[in-house]
Amino acid sequence: MKEKKKDIRALTKEQLREFFVSIGDKSFRGTQVYEWLWSKGAHHFDDMTNLSKETREMLSQNFVINHIEVDEMQRSSDGTIKNAVKLHDGFTVESVLIPTFSRTTACVSSQVGCSLDCKFCATAKLKRMRNLNPDEIYDQVVAIDKESRIYNNMPLSNIVYMGMGEPLMNYKNVLESIEKITSPEGLGMSPKRITVSTSGVPKMIKKMADDEVKFNLAVSLHSAIDEVRTQIMPFNATFPLSDLKESLIYWYEKTGKKVTYEYLIWKDINDKQKDIAALVEFCKAIPCKVNIIEYNPIDDGIFQQAESRITDNYKDALERNGITVTVRRSRGKDIDAACGQLANKSSK
Repeated sequence: MKEKKKDIRALTKEQLREFFVSIGDKSFRGTQVYEWLWSKGAHHFDDMTNLSKETREMLSQNFVINHIEVDEMQRSSDGTIKNAVKLHDGFTVESVLIPTFSRTTACVSSQVGCSLDCKFCATAKLKRMRNLNPDEIYDQVVAIDKESRIYNNMPLSNIVYMGMGEPLMNYKNVLESIEKITSPEGLGMSPKRITVSTSGVPKMIKKMADDEVKFNLAVSLHSAIDEVRTQIMPFNATFPLSDLKESLIYWYEKTGKKVTYEYLIWKDINDKQKDIAALVEFCKAIPCKVNIIEYNPIDDGIFQQAESRITDNYKDALERNGITVTVRRSRGKDIDAACGQLANKSSK
């Protein structure tokens, strides 16, 4: 049976250097290959033009580069771009470029499908097939950076892990991808421009704090009342708000970083005065800010956007209590690229 070739991007720079020494070559060849793979984003060994033809052939005989391909790109009327990203094993995930006048943001996926069961999210209707590897996350960012330069005439400025999947259920690979993105040998982006969004896994939030991560944390909250949150996000029964709050206090004490709460408001679900009061109280635990996000329907009719006056009531109550709040309008709705809508509708 023919032995399966190893994905060369699974090797560290040191391992690549050792490989070249083991075949009687110079160790700096490993550094050259590493630069091609990460700094220059090479997807084919033939792209590595400062290596001899023999070296390139040797690499292709021993290794593969399991790169992504943008299978389909859609552009919204508001400038948002959605990529259907084909992985080496045939699975597809989606990523989004969100441009504004002053910056461009990449929204990237971390899993094929999702481990959790949020009722309002299209991705949650897909079962989790597998975690993405660090290089597959990295490739999404590289592809969006290229699109940002082409269509917006500026490099990518921000990254949010808010696409398909729960990033903290793919913790190791997510952190490795951020390490590559922020490394001078990768994309050299500042971790301050990266936000990881979680539905709230207390144990992993504490682990992030212990690991002294430098990026930002956002929590998909949507209710500060356990019964309501469990109704819309059933895993809350396992990770209740008391545990989540404790982990966020721990995060703030360790990192000194504010948390952003993402919050959708639905008609007849979390649009009452008690919902507003509960959120205000939850926000008092640590310094934070709240992003109220416009809801994007996913065709089942159960969840409907609350009236605008309810959003105003939330905003007024939060501001009266000294809590920073932003009302965020959705982008890319016409191509199903808005929050909660990523579901591989473009894939066969």
